[in-house]
Amino acid sequence: MALKKGDIIDEHKRHPDSCGLVLKVMNGGEGFEKILCCGHELTIEDVVSSFNQGRGRRKGRLLSGMTIDEKKVATHSCGLRLMIMGGGEGFQEVICCGNSIEAGAMQDLQFGQMRSEDPSPGTTPNTSHEGTA
Repeated sequence: MALKKGDIIDEHKRHPDSCGLVLKVMNGGEGFEKILCCGHELTIEDVVSSFNQGRGRRKGRLLSGMTIDEKKVATHSCGLRLMIMGGGEGFQEVICCGNSIEAGAMQDLQFGQMRSEDPSPGTTPNTSHEGTA
């Protein structure tokens, strides 16, 4: 059985002593196999109907709102995209369509930072207009 958009995977469902990783499926999921976190394998059995913000969720390098995107690792895949909702201290990898998705496939929301460096102030845009306005 595959994951579908809107499914929520909660590590606390079967492993209450874990870091409590919670992920929401944003897209794809037809080739989902498992998620490895804290030495546990999270599968379809860990899907819950709603997100319980109970205590005991330990954050690591995964921040709430970050996404894990399979397309960054394998362009010809089902396109699984997961959003971190909580926990994540023991996150290791996601296995989907035979691909291993690790920290390199994460996209975070870094507000207030430029995506690339500004061009040097001595360069002008490539336009035919000159003069002052």
